[in-house]
Amino acid sequence: MDTQTLGAYGEKKAANYLKLHGYRIVETNCRYRQGEIDIIASKRGYIVFVEVKLRKNADYGEAKEFVTAAKQQRVIAAAQMWLQANETELQPRFDVIEVYAPEGLNSKRIKINHIENAF
Repeated sequence: MDTQTLGAYGEKKAANYLKLHGYRIVETNCRYRQGEIDIIASKRGYIVFVEVKLRKNADYGEAKEFVTAAKQQRVIAAAQMWLQANETELQPRFDVIEVYAPEGLNSKRIKINHIENAF
């Protein structure tokens, strides 16, 4: 299974989770030269820039631990570009969504952990 397909699967699960919890999906896979934002969503006065990390399990560390300082800086830079192009009164926030899928695409039960204000 290629990582791009698995990543798209995780992002779809995360977007569905956000919708179920009252978020409106504004954009997905937003790419700039500086970086990429997996999901941009809004809810209650916030524009939320979401980094999604999918793992089979936490044996080698929690998924959130793979959002390194360098990755955070790339997401922040991309968010700044998005905010310059899309005027909004909403307060920006950076979240991480961990998706645990033990059997990859064939997982019957996945676990999702949403970390608000992750960085």
